Amino acid sequence: MVTLQENVAKFNNNSIVSHDGGQLSSDSGLVLVDELMDALQFTQLSEKVVKFKDNRKYWTHTNPKVLKQLILQIIAGYPTDSSANILRHDPVLQTLSPDEPLASQSSISRFFDRVTLDTISTLQGLNQSLIDKARLVRNDTNLIIDLDSTHSDTFGSQEQTAYNAHYGTNGYHPLVAFDGLTGDFLKAKLRSGNQYTSNGVKGFLEPLLEHYNQAIPTTDILVRGDSGFATPAIYDLCDTFKNHYVIRLKANRNLYRLAEEFVYYDNNHPWDEKEVYYHSVSYQANSWTKPRRVCIRSTREVDELLFNHAFIVTNFSENISAKRVFETYNKRGTMENYIKEAKNNFFFDKTDSPHFLENEARMMISLLAYNLVNFLRTICFDSKWKGLQVNTIRLRLFKIAGKLVRTSRQLYLKLSSSHVYQAEFYHTFRRIQRIRQ
Repeated sequence: MVTLQENVAKFNNNSIVSHDGGQLSSDSGLVLVDELMDALQFTQLSEKVVKFKDNRKYWTHTNPKVLKQLILQIIAGYPTDSSANILRHDPVLQTLSPDEPLASQSSISRFFDRVTLDTISTLQGLNQSLIDKARLVRNDTNLIIDLDSTHSDTFGSQEQTAYNAHYGTNGYHPLVAFDGLTGDFLKAKLRSGNQYTSNGVKGFLEPLLEHYNQAIPTTDILVRGDSGFATPAIYDLCDTFKNHYVIRLKANRNLYRLAEEFVYYDNNHPWDEKEVYYHSVSYQANSWTKPRRVCIRSTREVDELLFNHAFIVTNFSENISAKRVFETYNKRGTMENYIKEAKNNFFFDKTDSPHFLENEARMMISLLAYNLVNFLRTICFDSKWKGLQVNTIRLRLFKIAGKLVRTSRQLYLKLSSSHVYQAEFYHTFRRIQRIRQ
């Protein structure tokens, strides 16, 4: 419980500071998140979809409620399970789970003990259901699946931790997929640290393509990836589903020879000007089943003698210029920001448990928290607020002082009268309520 110690402020001896304010909360803005979760039927979906190995005969905390509590704690910015020992007494968080008490740190630890492989797959199913609802609300018809991998540090002898030469440290090497248009976190899979970037990518990508081509038809689907995903398995999979792909290739001797065929020098060459040229050729590597279109960008910097070449393989038709293909690929850079946000603000790379499965469950819960805030941003914010980072959203909308007042019939959540962003708060609140209409 919180301390009742009083402290006299040095700047004003008449000011005494203590944590005995009673039914007050510093996270009253989480009511927006809970309203969004209710609008998207989060509780009903989690009860229906997510499976645990639960052999308890008696319990105080249901698994869906602990899951919701963990998501809200992450969204509020509390990464550690031990935060629950204080937050479970927060009056606002208590109203978000009125029919049962909030879980303590020890109850959360036992929650992760009930995680199985089926839990991980059903958490992904829950995430997919929530994304489907958000896409319908936003009326999304296009999808860009950006593939990437990242690194999660581990400490000690955790299960499946291994050295990764690229990052130069021990840890895990998760595989991730984002929607390049909306920022939705489509999918994640935790892997051992020594896994190569594209290991298991076909099994990772195929369910996404199958779902978005059948369950929710879209006008067009594009798969983007860096050279780590330059594998025939992805090309053939996209061809099977008749979806487009734009994937960077690692340079090799044959590709450089093809690129050099387009390079011309003469006596009046403009050496003091930067040159960039785009070309496209048909090329077949030994591991490919058929020739594919490869786009080439040749760049020579000012006063340099030689051109540098970059290569992208795609199944876009020749009607799409090579320059446009490179422009489409370059927009993939926003994905790095999505990954940073998931790590820095939603603790996606947090690996507290010695067990691999429990760490993957933590990763999936962070993914769900990320998406709920992203839904709030893309569905309920005005255009000038859609680019806000999570720390700014927390400060403006979630970290609000509030007082809970109970009467015999009602609960009144009285927010600070000095809240600067009151207009935006209620605008967001009304936007959330329109989702149900």
